[in-house]
Amino acid sequence: MSNQLLKAAALAVIAGAFAMSAFASQLTVEINKTKPLTVAGQASSIVLGNPDVADVTVTDANRLFITGKAFGTTNLIIYNIDGRQIYSADVVVTTNSSNLVSVVRAGNAEVVDCSPSCGPMVGTE
Repeated sequence: MSNQLLKAAALAVIAGAFAMSAFASQLTVEINKTKPLTVAGQASSIVLGNPDVADVTVTDANRLFITGKAFGTTNLIIYNIDGRQIYSADVVVTTNSSNLVSVVRAGNAEVVDCSPSCGPMVGTE
């Protein structure tokens, strides 16, 4: 009997993990760009893992704007008024690679961002 109980508990944990993975997603935004996000339900609390990587602006209970500030990954979790999680995502801040140019001088390669003019990439230090 205890062996069956142990199996049932393991299956419950696995099912819970799959259910939570349905919440998790990935949101990609370019550095210095903003992407709108509309959530199902009304957001009450918003948690952003690393405010140095991205920023969140709330316009109403269902619409937010995510701005990429520096290269990297952070996470965003949104809760409703009852404290239930209604959204979760990894926020990945990237660059528009069509603006990047590789410069090789004396055997040293450097990538520069040429939008609107060429210069060192921001957020790579």
